[in-house]
Amino acid sequence: MEITTNTVSAKGIKFSLVESDREIARAYLYLMHNDLHQEPFGLLEDVYVAEDNRGRGLGTQLVKQVIQEAREQGCYKLIATSRKSRSKVHQLYTRLGFQEHGLEFRIDF
Repeated sequence: MEITTNTVSAKGIKFSLVESDREIARAYLYLMHNDLHQEPFGLLEDVYVAEDNRGRGLGTQLVKQVIQEAREQGCYKLIATSRKSRSKVHQLYTRLGFQEHGLEFRIDF
């Protein structure tokens, strides 16, 4: 038995909020496919708001835009990950309709 590999492509979309020529917030949406569904799934990644701009609703604005884009792209699901210590992020995701589902495991290189 041999493991074979096939290259599959993914699409990434960066969402940015810029103020006075400075990026103050960003988020990425990655669109990927697997063999289980014809439709793509989305991965919400690297949601960031500069510390001096937190509390202005910018993260909410960005995540809502990513959710809308994932819908428009026909995603069957959107995955968002967050460190366990980021309770405010978890509250944001829950408020916007995400549900806690499973665990994330990772290896840093």
